[in-house]
Amino acid sequence: MTTEIKKILVGVAWPYVNGEKHIGQIAGAYLPPDIFARYQRLIGNEVLMVGGSDTHGTPITLKADADGVTPAEIVNKYHELFVDGCVQLGLTFDLYTHTETQNHWDVTQQMFLQHMEAGYVYKDSQPQLYDPIAKRFLADRYVEGTCPFCGYPEARGDQCDNCGRIYDALELKNPRSKITGSTELEVRETEHFFLDMGKMNEPLLAWIKEDKEHWRPNVLNFTRGQLELKELRGRAITRDIDWGVTIPLEGYADKRIYVWYDAVIGYLSAAIEWANLAADATGDAEAWRQWWDGDINPDALIYNFIGKDNIPFHTIIWPGMLMGYNEGGANLNLPYDVPANEYLNLSGGKFSTSRGRVIGWNTVLREFQPEAWRYVLTVMAPENSDVEFTWQEFMDRVNNELVANWGNLVNRVLSFAYKRYEGSVPTPGELDATDQALLDEIRAGFEGVGELYNAVKLKAALTEARRLSQRINQYLNEKAPWQAIKNDPEAAATSLYVALQAIDWLSILWAPILPFSSEKVRQYLGHSEPLFGRQYTERVEDARGSHLVLRYDPTEARGRWQAEVLPPGQAMRAPEALFVKLDDDDMADKLQAVL
Repeated sequence: MTTEIKKILVGVAWPYVNGEKHIGQIAGAYLPPDIFARYQRLIGNEVLMVGGSDTHGTPITLKADADGVTPAEIVNKYHELFVDGCVQLGLTFDLYTHTETQNHWDVTQQMFLQHMEAGYVYKDSQPQLYDPIAKRFLADRYVEGTCPFCGYPEARGDQCDNCGRIYDALELKNPRSKITGSTELEVRETEHFFLDMGKMNEPLLAWIKEDKEHWRPNVLNFTRGQLELKELRGRAITRDIDWGVTIPLEGYADKRIYVWYDAVIGYLSAAIEWANLAADATGDAEAWRQWWDGDINPDALIYNFIGKDNIPFHTIIWPGMLMGYNEGGANLNLPYDVPANEYLNLSGGKFSTSRGRVIGWNTVLREFQPEAWRYVLTVMAPENSDVEFTWQEFMDRVNNELVANWGNLVNRVLSFAYKRYEGSVPTPGELDATDQALLDEIRAGFEGVGELYNAVKLKAALTEARRLSQRINQYLNEKAPWQAIKNDPEAAATSLYVALQAIDWLSILWAPILPFSSEKVRQYLGHSEPLFGRQYTERVEDARGSHLVLRYDPTEARGRWQAEVLPPGQAMRAPEALFVKLDDDDMADKLQAVL
C-alpha cells in the first residue's frame, strides 16, 4: 500500500441522455474509470470520481422532436435510466449529476465571462446552414453529410464518427437537414461568440511536449499532430437554439452556449457540486479545490476517461479553456492523463444510440450478472485498437474463463474447506517450498497487478490476475488435498490453508474489476471489513428544479490493497457459487441475432 496519499480526480465522459446507453459506451468510457478509481481507493488514495448526463446536446432536442415531448422530459427519463445502470453495474461515482443544474449554469457562465475578459471569447458573424423549410438555423447535429476529410457518408455536422476530425458544418459535402431531410439548404449569416482556439495553439503545443510518456500513443500522436499543423482557429461556442445554458449578456435571449463548450466544464462544476452537497458533513464547501486548485495542491492528478471520438475535446479544447481561464488569476490543474479507448464495434460497424445500433446497457444488466459484463468488457477492452463484440465471445469468456477459472476455483476450495473443517479456516502445518513459492507469487501480484491498474492497463491487469488464479489451480492439482485428507490430514490442511490464503489475496487483486464477488469471497472467508464503500442516490433541489444524483460513501473502505494474513481457525460463512454459467439454449436468440 502506498505511503503517500494522493488526490486523484477521475473525470468520466458525459453521455448524451437521448436513449438507453449501449455496451460500447460501457467498455469505452464508463467501466474503465470505475476500475481505476476502485484500485486507487484500495491503495489509500483520495479519489473524487465525477461525471454526469450531458443534457444540452442537440441529440436530446432531436429525440424530443421525434417523440413529441419537451427536452426536459427526455432528460428526466434517460438520466434516471442511466443512473440506474450505474448502480447496477457498480460505478462508484462520488457524484453523478447532470448539466441542467443551477450550479453547472453558474460555473459555465462564469467561465464564459472570464474567457471574454481574457480575450479568449470574441463576437463575430458566421455563415451557417439554414433550412428554409423548417425556417431555422441548423445546429451541428441537425446536419449530416459526407466528411470532408475521409469521405464517410454519414458524418455529423461537427465531427466525423469515422476519422474523428472536427470541422465546421459548412465543410460537409452534400449536407442534408435532419429535421426535414432537405438538401436544398441555404447559407445565411448569424452572429455568435467564438472561442479563440488559435490563441491556444502554442501554449498547448508546449504543454503536450512536456512529460507525457504515460499517455497512450494514439492519444498523444493525434493531439501532437493536430497542434503541429497549427490549424486551430476560432470556433463558435453559441448556437441559435432555445435549449441550453443562456448567454450571461443582454440581447442574446434567442441563443444558447453550445454543448461542446459547456459539457467539458462539467468536470469542474460536478466537483463543486460534490463539495456543496458534502459540506453539511465536512463543513468545507471549498473541498473541491484540493483536486482542482494548483495553488493549494499542484500534485493532484486529473484523469479524463473518454472514447476516441472525444480526444480533441479533452486534449486540446478543454486544456486550452483551462489555460485561458487561468489567465484571469486562477490556477486550475490541467489533465494529467487522458486514457482514451478505441471503439467496441458491432457487426463491423459502430454502436450508435441515435442510429439504433445498440445492445442496451440497462437491458443486458437485467439479463446477465453485472460482473459478467465487467469481466468481458475488460478482457475485450478496446484500449489500443477497435474490437469487435460478438455474443459467442461473450458466452465463451464467461463460461471458459470467469466461471471455469476463477469461479470454480473459489467454489470448490471454499466449499471443501467449509465442509471438512467445521466451517473454519484450517490450521496449517509447516510450509514446504511449493507452498511458499505460491504465496510469494500471489503476494507479488499486489505490486505487479497494481502497477498495471495504476498505468490504466486494465486488460493486462485482468490477464495477470487470471494467470495467478490458474497458478492456484495448478498448485491444487499437484497437492490434491481432497485425496491427501484421507492419509495425511496435516498436509491436506496445509495445502488447503495455502490455497485459501492465496484466494483471499487474489480476491483483492480482482476487486477493482469484480467488486461484488470479491466482497462475497471475503465474507465467505470470515472477514467483516468491506473492501469498498456504498453507493446511494438522492434527489437534490436547486433553483432550476429537482435532479437525481448518484453518490458514493468511501468511509472506512480505503487502504485494503495489502497481503494480510488469513487467521487459521477463523469462522467461515457457507459459500455459494459466484457466477452463473451461460446455457446454449438460453443464448440461442443472442447468438443468431445480427444487427
